[in-house]
Amino acid sequence: MSFTITDDFLDEVRELIEQDAHVQLESILDDLHFADIAEIIDELNLDQAVYIVKLIDSQKTSEALMELDEAQRDRILNALSPKEIAEELGEMDTDDAADILNDLPDDVAQEVISEMEDEQHAEDIVDLLRYDESSAGGLMAKELVKVNENWSVTGCVSEMRAQAENVTRVHSIYVVDNNNKLKGRLSLKDLLTSKETTPIKDVYIPKVDFVSVNTPGEEVSRIMRKYDLEAIPVVDELHRLVGRITIDDIVDFITEEAEKDYQLASGISQDVEANDSILDLTKARLPWLVLGLVGGIGAAAIMGEFEHLISSHAILFLFTPLIAAMAGNVGVQSSAIIVQGIANDDLKGSIGNRLIKEVLLAMLNGVILAILLFAYTFITKGEMLTSAAISVSLFVVIIVAGLIGTFVPLALHKRGIDPALATGPFITTSNDIFGILIYFMIAKTIIGI
Repeated sequence: MSFTITDDFLDEVRELIEQDAHVQLESILDDLHFADIAEIIDELNLDQAVYIVKLIDSQKTSEALMELDEAQRDRILNALSPKEIAEELGEMDTDDAADILNDLPDDVAQEVISEMEDEQHAEDIVDLLRYDESSAGGLMAKELVKVNENWSVTGCVSEMRAQAENVTRVHSIYVVDNNNKLKGRLSLKDLLTSKETTPIKDVYIPKVDFVSVNTPGEEVSRIMRKYDLEAIPVVDELHRLVGRITIDDIVDFITEEAEKDYQLASGISQDVEANDSILDLTKARLPWLVLGLVGGIGAAAIMGEFEHLISSHAILFLFTPLIAAMAGNVGVQSSAIIVQGIANDDLKGSIGNRLIKEVLLAMLNGVILAILLFAYTFITKGEMLTSAAISVSLFVVIIVAGLIGTFVPLALHKRGIDPALATGPFITTSNDIFGILIYFMIAKTIIGI
């Protein structure tokens, strides 16, 4: 049965902190899961949260810290001494510790490293800092279980016991040669059913999926998803086994990437959170708002060029928002499908084939929507040419918007730019401008003014 944190419980915790009743507080928190500890910390003010972190054993608080919002965790760490941070990092897996160390100021990070008691653990953490955060090297942890192909089953079991003490969860047993080069993986069943004197090289499975330290996180995610892997080994340029990436790490990576893409699609140019300062939030939002303003001015300028047409056929002005909205909606729909396909590596065929498919789809949708709009305008306004101009414009605008929404993310991806940019205000604004221009040009042609 899960533990539920109530207001009364939180009030009791706050009161015990105020009274410095650490013995009572420890007895209350001792049996709680680290996720519950994180939830409690999240509800306290900074001083109270720091009190809890300093009070409870680092083995539990280190895991609780990783459950916290990044901004909240940073505030707590800033209130701790380098020695106290080192104690927390000493209980973390190397990948989590490296992530935290990477966010600390350089001088503080150096002090924290010097305060760590386990030198090998510190070396492993520092080694991970060499890699890009979004690469396999930046995502991997050093903790794993590996055996030498020349060991016997008996010696293998003994070594595995020693290694497993530092591994939170043993997903796989990897086999290496004398140069630490990855050779394969070992089945636990084969290990248990083999004779004690059997060499590991006679029973291991040579086929094993792996990635390089420089493999992008997106590719790691694709491989693990495709082959339904709980963990994948990581090798260096010499094919030496240097770490492993587990499913929880890749899920965290996917979540972070999805959040970034969502913010980009919403017109936020940098990674921000609700608790960030007004200045940071403004810096993140303002660039795309300026783009929207420029787009609006551009659309107004285009309409100014057709002022005579609008004055003689005011109905055209009434349908301007509809044309602009449909252009933006179709563009965002098209780009969202492409961006999703790129992220999942599901796009097949050439760009030309993709554009042809989008044209056919846009034509089908455009015909249906144009007929509906023509029927509405003709029935309500009774003007054949004007109704035809509006509906034909909508048809053409939908096709153009679909093409732009398809081509732009593909072009951005080809140039190494995050295609999520194409699902935000960039597509909406550009399609608004093109949509309004096409609308009035077609209207002028059909009506003949």
